[in-house]
Amino acid sequence: MRVGIIGTGALGQALAVRFVAAGETVLLSDSRNPRSPRDLADTIGPGLVPATVAEAAGEEIVVLAVPWRQLSEAVAAAGTCDWQERIVIDTTNPLGPLDLHVADLHVTESQDHQSSEVVAGLVPGARLVKAFNTLAPAILAAEPRTPAGRRVIFLSGNHPGANDRVARLVEHVGWAAVDLGRLAAGGRLQQFPGGQLATLSLLLQP
Repeated sequence: MRVGIIGTGALGQALAVRFVAAGETVLLSDSRNPRSPRDLADTIGPGLVPATVAEAAGEEIVVLAVPWRQLSEAVAAAGTCDWQERIVIDTTNPLGPLDLHVADLHVTESQDHQSSEVVAGLVPGARLVKAFNTLAPAILAAEPRTPAGRRVIFLSGNHPGANDRVARLVEHVGWAAVDLGRLAAGGRLQQFPGGQLATLSLLLQP
């Protein structure tokens, strides 16, 4: 299958490496540096296809792998106002620039916004799944199968079919998928900082 990735930073590269190693075709794009995917193609392998953001965003599964401060710009570069039920994997964490302060999610006494709710508002019509945000890129880039077990990837989303599709991709690559259910509960557990599962690196034993 083909997976679109928007973002060529450490996280985007880590996922591209693992997806390509598993035999997937990855359309890699960068809204700020269009040349970057071409520079990475020789390193990652023939399964990586340099693409525009619009091309990457046209795939069945699209990964948003950009810093929080660049999120709106990257989504705007996709040039679509209706994501037509494509699966968008949200890997972002709500951290601001430079000092890594927590971004303002407009939390009030009566309303507690999660970062994925903000992302969902930027991709109307998409089926959003939160995944790949709790581990460092270096861990994600490593071989997912170890002698002690498979690396666990947490995911959550409000569309069971989308959760299942992402879980199957995760398992195909070699990780162990743990579906936390809907974003109201699972997204809160995953959110960094503050979530109980953030930075938790687990192995599922055979």
